[in-house]
Amino acid sequence: MNYTPKHMIFNTFVTPIYDFNLNFMKNALQFFFIIIPIIMVGQTKCDDANSYLVSAYSHVKNAYESNNISHLKYYANRSLESFKLSRVNLKDCNCDEVLELNQKGIDILAKVEATTTFEDGRFFVNRARKIGKETVIALDKCSFSTASEIVKNLSDPDHETLSVLKQEQMKLNEQQEALKRQEQEIKMKLARQKEKELLLKKQQLISSYKLVISSNIETYNQTLTLCSCDHTKLITPKLTEDISTKTIDAIKSYYTNNLKELASNYLSELNMCN
Repeated sequence: MNYTPKHMIFNTFVTPIYDFNLNFMKNALQFFFIIIPIIMVGQTKCDDANSYLVSAYSHVKNAYESNNISHLKYYANRSLESFKLSRVNLKDCNCDEVLELNQKGIDILAKVEATTTFEDGRFFVNRARKIGKETVIALDKCSFSTASEIVKNLSDPDHETLSVLKQEQMKLNEQQEALKRQEQEIKMKLARQKEKELLLKKQQLISSYKLVISSNIETYNQTLTLCSCDHTKLITPKLTEDISTKTIDAIKSYYTNNLKELASNYLSELNMCN
């Protein structure tokens, strides 16, 4: 079979349909080249908003799990900042429900800083935590519905149009999966950051205790020398394990016992002085 130029041009894009109108094909392609980037830009803004909202939810969860008002306010403030950052991109997502939830979260978290008790702060944080979860879920639903609606509105009975739309639907599904992976990565990153912060806190606590013990030993030995005691020189207890792997409470207990033992040894030496 000999193909005319009309068939050759059409073969570049789709399976031959011999009565296909060339002008329609050109217009359809121009339309898709214009509309698809618009869809992708909208999705990118929603993706950015989603990242901030996931971060806001993670921070407010940390605030809820805090055991003191200082940590609660610290994470509540970080969550508030993420909520505010997400709002810039949310305005371009065409998701009014998400915008309303976002504003509720901002309004509630803004009240945490002024609270004077842990219970009052945790009350607002708990409300913001629930809203944060609802916001993330609502944005996922809205993003998927918006993308699906765009694809639906672009539907065309022609074979090549349906093929392109199916491909775009697949891309949107892949983006949803990418968002889920991104959320998991953010959670892992936040968990690692939390571990680093805890380790730093432990190291600072250990250093403080070591300074106190060292100062006490120096003072005790000087006192025993002044009293002309024939004493055994007091020294810093040796560590037999990495104390930084213990919990904060365990570290405090360990060094408190060391201080008690050191004081007891000092008094024993002092009592033996002539």
